[in-house]
Amino acid sequence: MTGTGETPEAEGQVSDAVKGNWVDELAPEWSRPYLRLSRADRPIGTWLLLLPCWWGVLLAAASTAWRWFDLWIIIGCSLGAWLMRGAGCTWNDITDRDIDGKVARTQSRPIPSGQVTTKQAAIWMGIQAAVAFAILLTFNWPTVLLGIASLALVAIYPFAKRFTYWPQIFLGLAFNWGALLAWTAHTGSLALPAVFLYLSGIAWTVFYDTIYAHQDKEDDALIGVKSTALLFGDDTPNILRLFMMGSVILMTSGVVMAMIGTNTVLEMVIALAGVWAFGWHMSWQLARLDAGNPETCLKLFRANRDTGLIPALFLAIAILV
Repeated sequence: MTGTGETPEAEGQVSDAVKGNWVDELAPEWSRPYLRLSRADRPIGTWLLLLPCWWGVLLAAASTAWRWFDLWIIIGCSLGAWLMRGAGCTWNDITDRDIDGKVARTQSRPIPSGQVTTKQAAIWMGIQAAVAFAILLTFNWPTVLLGIASLALVAIYPFAKRFTYWPQIFLGLAFNWGALLAWTAHTGSLALPAVFLYLSGIAWTVFYDTIYAHQDKEDDALIGVKSTALLFGDDTPNILRLFMMGSVILMTSGVVMAMIGTNTVLEMVIALAGVWAFGWHMSWQLARLDAGNPETCLKLFRANRDTGLIPALFLAIAILV
């Protein structure tokens, strides 16, 4: 609308995408529906998938020694996260194509809005997964096997909201797998510190995705889709505080187990300071949470990129000192 100061929506733009994003403004027109399927116009999901990978490789490097191959692990996981998040979101949109058309926030997605067909989406999903698999093959075989095993979680997640009020747990199982994978890419085998990082990430995922799910709770209740937002209801802040505490305790345990006896006191203190700041940032979100305000919920959800970056940054500093 002229004179309002608002940027007009691009043709085909998804309703919860950031206005003026690079997909809507710069990408070739033919590619936009596919990039929207991959959520390239909404990068927060890629960050949330990637950050546990960085936790895993950085904690492994902090507890042993930094190797130049770790730089490739970081880059490879970054590329893989973008591709697998895209493939997973495409799969999610294929399975939810009938549901998405009934929910106000998701009606504008490429499949329900008619921008792409289900067949085209399936082909695009396969291309993304194939390229991600090629990157996975550059790592050691235990990591390759872990990567393949994650596909089961990716396949199950879109159906979880049909049979449980805890789909956020299934999302956490899938989204934090990178902590196990990246640790193993560095060390060659799994160990308890990586498992504790993984569990911490699952609790964090329940935290941020419950906030996200509060945007759709009215539509979800009408069409029979389940979520922790509906399950927790008015008790959401109190219950999320428990998940916040659990996430911090589990990450603390992982850091201590990985670094005790192999690192200096200073390195340990720096790494644990990152865990404390991680918890503080979640506490900051809870103080501002208004579960009845979709705009606030979306802003707080997006803020979790910074939440997850904090422990990664402090682990990187611990490696450098």
